[in-house]
Amino acid sequence: MPMLSTPWLQTLLAAAIAVVLALAALFIGRALLLRIVRGTRVLDAVVRHCQWPASFVLPLLALQIVWHGAPDDLPAIGRFQHANGVLLLAALTWLGMRAARGVAKGVIAMHPVDASDNLRARRIHTQTNMIARTAMVMVLLAGLALILMTFPGARQIGTSLLASAGVAGLVAGIAARSLFSNLIAGLQIAMAQPLRLDDVLIVQGEWGRVAEITATYVVLRLWDQRELIVPLQWFIENPFQNWTHATAELVGTVFLHVDYTMPLEPLRAEARRLCEASPDWDRRVCVLQVTEAGLHGIELRVLVSAADSSRAWDLRCQVREGLIGFMQRDYPQHLPTWRTRVEHRRDADDAPGARAPRPAQAAPRPAGVGA
Repeated sequence: MPMLSTPWLQTLLAAAIAVVLALAALFIGRALLLRIVRGTRVLDAVVRHCQWPASFVLPLLALQIVWHGAPDDLPAIGRFQHANGVLLLAALTWLGMRAARGVAKGVIAMHPVDASDNLRARRIHTQTNMIARTAMVMVLLAGLALILMTFPGARQIGTSLLASAGVAGLVAGIAARSLFSNLIAGLQIAMAQPLRLDDVLIVQGEWGRVAEITATYVVLRLWDQRELIVPLQWFIENPFQNWTHATAELVGTVFLHVDYTMPLEPLRAEARRLCEASPDWDRRVCVLQVTEAGLHGIELRVLVSAADSSRAWDLRCQVREGLIGFMQRDYPQHLPTWRTRVEHRRDADDAPGARAPRPAQAAPRPAGVGA
């Protein structure tokens, strides 16, 4: 046909054929890969996460081959090559980030946290998420750098900034310091494991669970459904409490103040009965002790144990309410009491009809003293 004799039409026809072949190869390859990796959670997750980026990478790669194979004297062929190259780099960056996310999802799926002892699973979840996010950030930075390097102007600006170490480079370095410090802190947390997902932490007096660990901060979901956002660097530089670092088991305390006349054995028996009747008690610790003897009464401490912090809190409240009700019902006279002794002395001068005291008389002067 005469229309196909022009170089551009031939190039466009070759591009269309290349895109169709790339999409066909993508469809067939995806079906084969999903069949091959069936039953392998990590590879299956990677293939599924890379489906959308691959549907752009393969056609763009085929187009890039066509553009570079076209005659150099075609009008605007250089612009097509450059634009296609930028899009291909962006798609490859997306593909790399999705592949990292797929590996993380596959590893997490292999270690569910709904088991009774999920300490190892939570450790793997934390490490996997942190490493995956760090890898995604590095892939994104590398992709942006490669894209910028395709523009001569941007390459020259970057080279001049690095060579002269100007004010803009200094400001950018200072601004990025907190970002990179948090990324490094994230790697430290992923390796050392001072905290994990679903850990119970006490941070600045706030009780909460670790709901999310990102590349730069930790989301702590507090007991009243608030969320506390804490930078990763803070956990490296400051002490904090982790109630589930080694195990989720916890010992809770209940304090009572009673009168000195209160017998302790009935209270011990009632505390034991309350623990045994509660489904939250793990049958490890249930002890009542006198921890303080003050001026107006004694302080009792009841130690109770539970499988986790939530059960320990509920068990403490149950034991506290039960002991208070027990004392109100059976020993109300032994509740804390303030005793005051009032002494009133009635002298003769205080008797009814007594005269008012006379003013004191001046003492006589010694002889020889002048007026």
